[in-house]
Order: sequence, then structure tokens, then C-alpha cells
Amino acid sequence: MPTFNTTTDTRAKAKIIAKNLEMRFENKQLFSAEELVFEQNRVIHLQGDNGCGKTTLMKLLAGFISPTAGTIQAQGFSIAPWWRSNSITGKAIYLHQHPYLFEGSVMYNLTYPLRFLNGDKELLKARTEQAIDKAQLRHLLTQAASSLSGGEKQRLAIARAWIIQPKLLMLDEPTSNMDKHSQQLVLQMIVDLKQQGTGMLISSHQTCMLTKVCDHAWLICDKTITSGNISANQDMTNAHIDVSTRLNVSIG
Repeated sequence: MPTFNTTTDTRAKAKIIAKNLEMRFENKQLFSAEELVFEQNRVIHLQGDNGCGKTTLMKLLAGFISPTAGTIQAQGFSIAPWWRSNSITGKAIYLHQHPYLFEGSVMYNLTYPLRFLNGDKELLKARTEQAIDKAQLRHLLTQAASSLSGGEKQRLAIARAWIIQPKLLMLDEPTSNMDKHSQQLVLQMIVDLKQQGTGMLISSHQTCMLTKVCDHAWLICDKTITSGNISANQDMTNAHIDVSTRLNVSIG
């Protein structure tokens, strides 16, 4: 049976650790992995061909799905309320390439999560104003979020995450629907979050300007996940990965 656990240590980085995982669907093994560590102050490029299991892995770390076996532990977070059955849900924010947006205006979508946050309201208001300008959404604030283009929706979702300043953030093919201008806007917000200590897992099957801010890589190739460091200013395509972990993975 899979198990979930949350521990709090104010001295430690926030992290999610997955160990001895096994994923099966209808008796078909999807993948297994010995250990993965996703933590603050680390930006990881999750690489692999389309269909290799990147999205499934991210949903697993987000707590949206449960493994067939293994443990997933969250450290450095507040203890989850008793009524939340999966204690890792909500620890890492997950943004799909087609992000979920609420009905209502762009401004409503930007400000909706703020009512659930504990913190300086004036600071959150100031961050909201900054995010509006960083994502160049000011002329769209009264427009229905559902009417935005694919790239505008992505900018809105990432701006919303930028306001929240999460400890861990996962981005699934974040620039797939964007032109170069939108990519530049998103890149600056991602660089800001990196400087603020947010740990990020960025999924992309190809190198782009966004993946070049990554300092670590997880590569799904030939049914194996290889993880390691990336040298500074090195092109991801030709980067030499200093392998620290090899995880036996079978992907259907």
C-alpha cells in the first residue's frame, strides 16, 4: 500500500521525496523508481520524448494520483489538516500545459487564491500589481479568462503562481502554446522565482529558453530515469549529466 507523510522542520528546505515507487494500471507496470528528491533552491529539467511518462510523474509528485506501492514524504511544510487524506496534495503547485482557470475575469483568477493565504495583505496586493505588469495582462484584466489565447492563459497561470511564491512549482510543457514574446515574459517570472528560492520541475521534450535556467536534470530515456547536475551556462541538449542516481523505470 502506498503511504504519505508530512514532517515539519523549519531548518530544512521544503522537499518531496519519493522512494521505492511502483505504478501499475490494470496490471500493466507503468514505471518504478528507487528515489526522487524535488526540493527548494533546485530547478530541474524533466526531459524525455512525448509519451514517456513525464506528466504521470509530475501528477504523482503533486499528490493527484497515488502509486501502486512505495512512499512519498513531504518535508519542511506545515502539517496537513486531519481531513486531508493525502498529505502531499497542495505541497507542490502543478501547472498543466492547458492550465485550469476559474470562470470569471482575468483579475478574478489572479486574486482568487489570495483569500486562502496567510500573510501581509498589502505585500500580496503589491505582488499582484507586479505580476500583472510582468505578464503584461493589464489590458486584459476585465476580460473573461476563458476567452484568452493559449499563450495568454499560460501567462495568467504562471503570474498567479508568481504571486503565491510557492515553495515547489511544477510546469508541464509551459511554453508549448507561446510565441517568443510570451516566452520571454514567462522566463523572467521563472528567473524571479528561482532567485526567491522556489524549487521547480520543468517538463519539456526539447530545449527552450526556459529550460536553460535549470541546474539539474531528470532524463527519461530507454525506460530509465537518470538524474544529475547540469554545468552552469551549458546547453541542455549537449549537457553532460553528472549521474548521481539511476532509477530503473519501465514505461508502457
